[in-house]
Amino acid sequence: MSTHHWIDVAVQTPAHSQMGGLLSYRCPFDVQPGQLVRVPLGQREVLGVVWAVSETAPADMPASAVRDATGLLEGLPPLDERWRQLVQFSAQYYQRSLGEVALSALPPQLRDLSSEQLARRLKKQAQATAVQIQPGHALSEEQTAVLAQMQSQAGPFLLFGSTGSGKTEVYLQAVERMLLADPQAQALLMVPEINLTPQLEERVQARFGEQAVVAMHSGMTPAQRLKGWLAAHAGHARIVLGTRMAIFASMPHLKLIVVDEEHDPSYKQQEGARYSARDLGVYRGRLHNAQVLLASATPSLESWHLSRPAEEGGRYLRLHMPSRIGTALLPKVRRVDMNHQAKKAVLSAPLVAALQERVERGEQCMLLLNRRGYAPVLHCADCGWKSECKHCSAFRVFHKIDRTLRCHHCGLTERVPRACPECGNADIAPIGRGTEQLEEHLGELLAHVLRPDGTPVRIARIDADSTRLKGALESQLAQVHSGEVDVLVGTQMIAKGHDFRRITLVAAVNPDMALFSSDFRAPERLFALLMQAAGRAGRDAAQSATSEMWVQTFHPTHPLFEALKKHDYPAFAASELAERTAADLPPISHQALLRADARSQDVAQGLLNAARETLEAQLSADPATADLVMQVSVYPAVPMSMQRVADVERAQMLLESPSRMALQKMLWHLHGVLHQLRSQPEHKGVIRWLVDVDPQAI
Repeated sequence: MSTHHWIDVAVQTPAHSQMGGLLSYRCPFDVQPGQLVRVPLGQREVLGVVWAVSETAPADMPASAVRDATGLLEGLPPLDERWRQLVQFSAQYYQRSLGEVALSALPPQLRDLSSEQLARRLKKQAQATAVQIQPGHALSEEQTAVLAQMQSQAGPFLLFGSTGSGKTEVYLQAVERMLLADPQAQALLMVPEINLTPQLEERVQARFGEQAVVAMHSGMTPAQRLKGWLAAHAGHARIVLGTRMAIFASMPHLKLIVVDEEHDPSYKQQEGARYSARDLGVYRGRLHNAQVLLASATPSLESWHLSRPAEEGGRYLRLHMPSRIGTALLPKVRRVDMNHQAKKAVLSAPLVAALQERVERGEQCMLLLNRRGYAPVLHCADCGWKSECKHCSAFRVFHKIDRTLRCHHCGLTERVPRACPECGNADIAPIGRGTEQLEEHLGELLAHVLRPDGTPVRIARIDADSTRLKGALESQLAQVHSGEVDVLVGTQMIAKGHDFRRITLVAAVNPDMALFSSDFRAPERLFALLMQAAGRAGRDAAQSATSEMWVQTFHPTHPLFEALKKHDYPAFAASELAERTAADLPPISHQALLRADARSQDVAQGLLNAARETLEAQLSADPATADLVMQVSVYPAVPMSMQRVADVERAQMLLESPSRMALQKMLWHLHGVLHQLRSQPEHKGVIRWLVDVDPQAI
């Protein structure tokens, strides 16, 4: 064997830097693909993942130009081939550099550890422990049938189960069967948001033992993330429970992947590599020959479409659990026609009366409003001034509690002015309503209401502002569970996944905006949110018969509310898919967005439109690629709906095709064109560009 090997290494470089591929180094020590090495990059030394090892120098560069790798992170088993395949596919499909995806999937602390420090941490690792399985709940007929189908068929599966039907118990039984069948097997359980992780973590630990379970989410400290990652990588952790980032956890013995609330937009990363953890879950299942279970009461239209019968082109097997566990019933849906209520009424008289009645009986209520802050905008009636953000094309939101105007996009925060900054009028007032104002308004409306023990009503608010401090969300949720809160006000944070046993009335205060949004996915998201919110009511069988979901709307006969009243997701999905089919929108077609950020809108749009024209000219001139121009529609550049953020102008260009393959080929050619154009003087003002494949918002 020669004294030197040559290695190809993935290091962290962004896709638009023109250093997106693997870098070659000479390696004076023995090394395998998947090991972590330290290598020089410019003036720095960085951590990289070895992708390939060769005995011959790279043909395309002189050996003298190849630098030496400087060290190996010893003691760590190599990242296996399936993990590298997952990263490679993600980088290609989502149009990012290989190193960017690979390195962002590793715990940040690994970059700073010496081999000695790593050895100490590995020594502390608990050895693989025998799993202590506690018996689960008795299964319903529907749960039993679903588990039998999972045992007899390969999947992937879409579990369509109504809220309260016992989907979590199905996951736990599936994990139990897997662990009993294979003494090494690992399971990955994914949830959409951090605030749902502790609740499920307690339940999974109680069932399988604390040593067997690790959590992975962005709310953990770097040390916690490293500890959990090492346990999963070594195979000691049998169950990984996490948010979207957990899809890249190194799990060599992975046999089961569960994606809970698979419809949730939180599974789509919105910065860096814009991957969908749900879609990668299905791909990773194939790599590991692992079972994949996607689950939701309101599946995404993409998954619903893929779970149609196989003879119609479906690729998933649909499993159905329509009934709630035991004798619990789904809440009755009541629509309030706001056209017949007092003008400018925030809460209708019938809803206020219903809230009072529930509180006096000792029951809990929940009000959903998807706007945080006191009021969206401060306004001067004299000159028309509004509280715009000077750095973004957005309004700053009025927060009454600390008397601030806060931009929810760039974070600019200022004290509320004493008078209008434009004309000096002292009478500036809030317009619109947020959760803070609704909380205050409720306090006034229910001021005279007493609980069964004679004490005043207690109202609480849960949103991104009230839960900013560490531990705040957990303590607020604990107060709801213990019955210390009578009426809970909040944003969509409170609608997902929580098992509130005492809530009997849920109300959506102002859901109409989504019915007429420019975003074609808005109705799908609204229906999912309202169905999820309704699912928080009547989870205790004893109270389910009287549980209700109230919807205040100016459009009570809208088909979306008709389907909601019947809890009929299939009817809603059928009508939405018919509209999407007629308009050639996803999931019938496939989309990608190219975004450019610049100091001026002209420069941002200029790059995109130049890329479009250059790309079409180049592809049309070559007979081998001319058909791509026919297969992929590339639309002219437009400003983004949120055009300016933190003084950066943003423009976007939509690409659309019935063929996923054709779209991917077009994007590959587009990268080359963008690098060509970037060096031209008229495009110097471009800060960055990025590609979003399968975008969730347009």
